[in-house]
Amino acid sequence: MPSAFNTLLEPDLREMLSQHDDVGVNAFCTELYPSVIAEVLEGMESERAWEVLSHAPPLRQAEIFENFPLDYQVVLVRTIPHQALSRIIEEMAHDDRVDLIGQLEPELVETLMPLIAHAERVDILKLLEYPEDSAGSLLTTDYASLPADISVQEALDRLRSQAPSRETIYYVYIVDEQRHLLGFLSLRKLILAKPTSRLSEIMLRDVKSLNVDDDREQAANEILRNGFIAMPVVDKDKKLVGIITHDDAAEVQHQEAEQDAYRQAAVAPLDDGYLETPFFTLAWKRGIWLVILLGASSLTAHVLNFFEPGDASWMVLFLPLVLASGGNAGSQSATLVVRAISQNETKGQARRIAWREIRIGTVLGTVLAVIAFSMAWLLLWRGDYASTVGLTVFAVVGFGTFFGAMLPLGLDRIGVDPALMSNPLIASLSDMLGVVVYYSVAHWLTAGTV
Repeated sequence: MPSAFNTLLEPDLREMLSQHDDVGVNAFCTELYPSVIAEVLEGMESERAWEVLSHAPPLRQAEIFENFPLDYQVVLVRTIPHQALSRIIEEMAHDDRVDLIGQLEPELVETLMPLIAHAERVDILKLLEYPEDSAGSLLTTDYASLPADISVQEALDRLRSQAPSRETIYYVYIVDEQRHLLGFLSLRKLILAKPTSRLSEIMLRDVKSLNVDDDREQAANEILRNGFIAMPVVDKDKKLVGIITHDDAAEVQHQEAEQDAYRQAAVAPLDDGYLETPFFTLAWKRGIWLVILLGASSLTAHVLNFFEPGDASWMVLFLPLVLASGGNAGSQSATLVVRAISQNETKGQARRIAWREIRIGTVLGTVLAVIAFSMAWLLLWRGDYASTVGLTVFAVVGFGTFFGAMLPLGLDRIGVDPALMSNPLIASLSDMLGVVVYYSVAHWLTAGTV
């Protein structure tokens, strides 16, 4: 659905292009916010979008280009002359340009690299070395750093020259000659300090930092949990190699939440939007999980066949109730624990979580068992049948609650994404357990008549 900006501005922009109104197109590129310009251009053909962008200087082109979604950037790249594209890449934020280059064909990258300034090329190649799932893949080298032995006045003078090319200067990092991280200062503290004070006298030495090899999701959570605008990233020798900004951390958390939501629904995560994903790719990502769940569900049929009940038609009436109770309880626990894992709340807390879920399962199981017993009694008027239903509900809710929490923790312990323990998979495993418990309790309470 076209946005208000597209509806209002795109017709005028197309008319300016058709009339070769260079003054008007130039004004469009300079007077509006980059995000607004990008939103309008995204609705146009890539050739037309570049025709508009070409009216802006390289720095402005980069500001607008960065606001396009990554998939549209890749499409637009094909229409931009290589020399112009290299200038845009030089002006882009360091982390954004690395993301773009990582999506381009190797042949195009080989063509572009010699056209990019040497210092920028070295920076790009260095950032590309970091694994995609590491904190290093998120960092930018656009940060402000100063030595410890200069005065506040000299620091402010140096910052004025650094600021135009830095992504953020709210935090200033203090380093030695080998770039070991010694401390940091906020811009506010620097401005309020005496001009003659040395940075070594006023800097904060207790610096929270990330390592380049840290998991990217954990790094993002650390930044967001502490409310930092940015966090420094160091290597194994404690040398400052870059920073990760708050907006990049928020983007990672959004991406991870999306992927977890897909996995919880038993769908392999999509690389693109729902409508942009090719038909057969979408069918595969959904179908592979449905096949797995079908196999898990077939185990329930095998269990039913194994028990081969005789006169047990009454049990069929309450089978959906029994299975749903356990599956729902397990899915609740799994969802809560997967979320807690993503927030780093579970480290070293397995026993506490287990005991907590046992107690919750007992309480919930008791309440639901009483309700289920009453429903079965009113319908069947048989104490043994009603007791079978009630005891089974108590057991499956208790087991479902416990295992729904423990299975994601177990996967996380062995290094597997706990979100793979999807709600449908939990439900399938709970169904199999529910059938076993249901028929076992019925056999026991009805003196073997089932």
